[in-house]
Amino acid sequence: MSDIIHLLPDNVANQIAAGEVIQRPASCLKELVENSLDAGATHVRILVKDGGRTLLQVIDNGKGMSPTDARMAFERHATSKIQQASDLFQLHTMGFRGEALASICAVAHVELVTRRPEDEVGTQLEITGSNVIKQEVVQCPIGTNIRVKNLFYNVPARRKFLKTDQTEMRNIITEYNRIALVNPHVQFTLVHNDEIISELPISTTKQRIENIFGHTSKPFTGQLVDVATNSELVNICGFVGKPEMASKNSQQFFFVNGRFMRHPYFHKAIITAYSGLIAADYTPSYFIYFDIQPDAIDVNIHPTKTEIKFADEQAIFQILLAAIREALGKFNITPSLDFTSEMHIEMPQASPQIPPIAMPKLQVDPSYSPFKKSAQQRQNTAGWEDLYTPSFFEPTNQEPNQQLFKLPNITESTPLVQWQNKYIIMLTTDGIVILHQHRVHTAILYKELLKQLQQQKGISQSLLFPDVLELSNEDINILQTLQQDLQTIGFAMHQLTPNAYTITAIPMLLENANPAETILQVIHQVQDTGSNLKQQWQETMTLALADRMAIPIGRELSDIEMRDLIMRFTENCSAQYLSNGQTIFTILTKDEIQKRF
Repeated sequence: MSDIIHLLPDNVANQIAAGEVIQRPASCLKELVENSLDAGATHVRILVKDGGRTLLQVIDNGKGMSPTDARMAFERHATSKIQQASDLFQLHTMGFRGEALASICAVAHVELVTRRPEDEVGTQLEITGSNVIKQEVVQCPIGTNIRVKNLFYNVPARRKFLKTDQTEMRNIITEYNRIALVNPHVQFTLVHNDEIISELPISTTKQRIENIFGHTSKPFTGQLVDVATNSELVNICGFVGKPEMASKNSQQFFFVNGRFMRHPYFHKAIITAYSGLIAADYTPSYFIYFDIQPDAIDVNIHPTKTEIKFADEQAIFQILLAAIREALGKFNITPSLDFTSEMHIEMPQASPQIPPIAMPKLQVDPSYSPFKKSAQQRQNTAGWEDLYTPSFFEPTNQEPNQQLFKLPNITESTPLVQWQNKYIIMLTTDGIVILHQHRVHTAILYKELLKQLQQQKGISQSLLFPDVLELSNEDINILQTLQQDLQTIGFAMHQLTPNAYTITAIPMLLENANPAETILQVIHQVQDTGSNLKQQWQETMTLALADRMAIPIGRELSDIEMRDLIMRFTENCSAQYLSNGQTIFTILTKDEIQKRF
């Protein structure tokens, strides 16, 4: 009987390792740029084509490699960062496993050109699928230039699951921002399809944050407050946003010893510090940098090195919580009470000239009874039950969770009441219908906008004064995906600068809503959805626009407006829920009401 256990070939083992380390173009870029930083580069230039699918190129001015090191670098577990297991707890570099380059060359065509300052000539190396194709001497500048082409060319299943170029580019920009935020002493340039996306000069940390996120008329860093605390366990510095800056799409970054990380436990510390200052569904922006002894953390618990274990997380939690509260209190953002001084409150004295207030006198008709109607009253209300169609509580044949009940037809005599300028209450013989006026109008507009998008017949109105839309690099990428559909619906936009557009026309339905804020909301909604299917992000975009255009909560409606709104809703779209799951209307049946009594 033959043996069944055998060693895998190196190229197969490297492909398997690539599945963990190199998950997409963004993770490949991360490994390449971290190598440049470990080589002492002060200028890193990144060239991308087709979202990294066709080309990822990183050019740096670091210390380069010798011919032997250049060849050895692509061997599995070859590294210059550590020599023994104990070195894992004394790390001062980004890389250390020696897996990245071996994994990359196993699933791509790789070209490397590198030269050290002390060498007169450099080395060129070409590797395809872990096989060295060519190695020769070349003339080249000091540093390293590495090109990764046709990523996952020999792993069709992995290449098939890559997202659209726009989505992969968004992931690359996200990774680029994480690296740039923690290395302000390095100059970065990002180019996509021969177009410069970002140029970041050498700067301070605060300037770097402004250069990345400050693409608005109001300085981004003007809304941040400094955080700084030193202890024997950890040093913490950085910035947190003022409470009024909090939103559902906040910028949140943790870094430890120059490395980006995710840490839900420390995130909870920051949220706790903002308790009572921001809404429950909002989160603050923060950029927090930890400086801690390498032996107090373990970075070798996840292939992407973004999850890090701390030796004393509870103590750091308390230090971070205190530092954030101190920062907010220092800038008079959190309320403070002085318990060291007595509080004297003078109560106003009643003026002797003002007569005492007399109790009001009410006139009551003791013969009146709400259960006894006069003949005239009974005549006026007789037959009102016939105005309504019964059995509207029966389920319809629509899709599940989309239309559970059929609303009754509304007439001029149907009793309607607006409550709290938010809900419309409709009385029927079988119960009470409560409609959310903003969501009812949102559903109507959603159907109209989808129809315009499908028929490409949006109606525009020109703006007397064009509005300016300023975006971040990530938002620009999403806008380019949505721009054609926005124009179909009725927007007209022209690019002013790489990060700014002028809006010259808007959809007729938009009325008085702010055009720039509306498009920003659409971009963020699509970004949160994260879908790559055109139909899904078109629906998300259309729903976001409809939500922006709909009657606002708090607006008082006349009886005619309420009837018109409900009639349009029942005629076109009487589903009980919006596509995002929000309830449009609910029903209290007669039986449910009776059970309450």
